[in-house]
Amino acid sequence: MQTTPHDERLLKALAHAIVVHPRATLKELAETAGVSKATLHRFCGTRDNLLKMLEDHGEAVLIQVIANAALDTAEPLTAVRHLIAEHLKHREMLVFLMFQYRPDTLLGDSEDRRWLAYTRAMDAFFLRAQQLGVLRIDISAAVFTEMFITQIYGMVDAERRGRAASANSALTLEQLFLHGALATV
Repeated sequence: MQTTPHDERLLKALAHAIVVHPRATLKELAETAGVSKATLHRFCGTRDNLLKMLEDHGEAVLIQVIANAALDTAEPLTAVRHLIAEHLKHREMLVFLMFQYRPDTLLGDSEDRRWLAYTRAMDAFFLRAQQLGVLRIDISAAVFTEMFITQIYGMVDAERRGRAASANSALTLEQLFLHGALATV
C-alpha cells in the first residue's frame, strides 16, 4: 500500500486511537483520531479493513526501518544508532504492533509470517557485527535481535505510559543495549 503523508499521519493517529480505545467503534476511533466518521469510512470502510491497513503499514514501516538503518553496509555501532532512531520515529506504529500481536508473533512459526524479513535482517546484522568483532560472540545473533526488539518496544511503551521521557530514549537504549546496566567505576 502506497501511503501519502496525509494517509501516514491518519494511520499514526488511528494506531494510537486503537491502542488507547481498543473496543472503540469506528465513530469513536474517528473522533479520537481527529477526523469525521465519514472521512474514516471513506478511508477504510470497516474496522477489519482498518486493522488490515494498519498491519500492512506496520510491515512497511519495519521494512523501511531496516532499509534506512543500512544494516548491510553501515559500520555496526553507527547502524545500531540508526536502527534505534528509525524505530523511534515510528513510536505510534510500534505501540500498535505491540498491542496487536502476541510475543511469539516474531518467531516465524505462527500463521503470520510477514515479520520474517524484519527479524532475518536484524539477525543478519547482529551476526555481521559479531563477525566484525564489534559484538560479543557468546550470545547468538538471534538473542541480540530479541533483546534489541524487546528494549525498543519496552521503551516506547514506557513513554506511552509516562514512565520514560522520549527526549532521552535513543541515548538510553543505546547505552543499555551496548553497555548494559552496570555502573562504571
